[in-house]
Amino acid sequence: MKDELVIFTRPKSNISEDIRTIRTNLQFTSAEESKVLLVTSSVPGEGKSFISSNLAAAFAQTGEPTLLIDSDLRLGRVHKIFGVSNKIGLSNLLVDGDNVDYAAYVKKTDIPDLYVIPRGTVPPNPSELLNSTNAKRAVEFLRGNFQHIIFDGVPINGLPDSLIVAGLVDRVIIVSSANYTKIDELEDTKKALEKIDANIAGVVVNRTSQTKRGKYSNYYE
Repeated sequence: MKDELVIFTRPKSNISEDIRTIRTNLQFTSAEESKVLLVTSSVPGEGKSFISSNLAAAFAQTGEPTLLIDSDLRLGRVHKIFGVSNKIGLSNLLVDGDNVDYAAYVKKTDIPDLYVIPRGTVPPNPSELLNSTNAKRAVEFLRGNFQHIIFDGVPINGLPDSLIVAGLVDRVIIVSSANYTKIDELEDTKKALEKIDANIAGVVVNRTSQTKRGKYSNYYE
């Protein structure tokens, strides 16, 4: 398990407190259904996997079964963060189609009540797999077995994958990085999601300058 799982390795840190605040905001700022979330960003390198992994761990720490799904079928690294096998994962599940044995794809982690589905074999057609009937069927099945489901998606700009996944989830979180994400990139991401009527929960601003709140902050619409 990597040190970046601060919610587990450093639970009393300011960063962990910020993650728990994000969790609380998601639980109480909307009366709408918010069981399935997508964490995405505008461009690579903004820290979406850090946020999605720690947020999933924070939900699991409430004692509710939580599933983190790596839907970055190209470069996803959830299996590395949690130290689980990537031999089979989401891509393989979506190819298998009917009569899927979901238990074969869901991996336990060292954190109680937290499970992951890694990305699996890199496929030649990630967008098509995510836009398949099998993907819709999988989300509906998993909804009935987990209290919280978080998709770690690809960046929005340049790829259709997360826009496709946004149509399968209840709410979308955009991760941006201070002094790294360009405003026009963030605006383009927001417009792309609004164009498909995605429910944007808000923006997590990552790697802000050091304050008494630590390195991570967040705001919500």
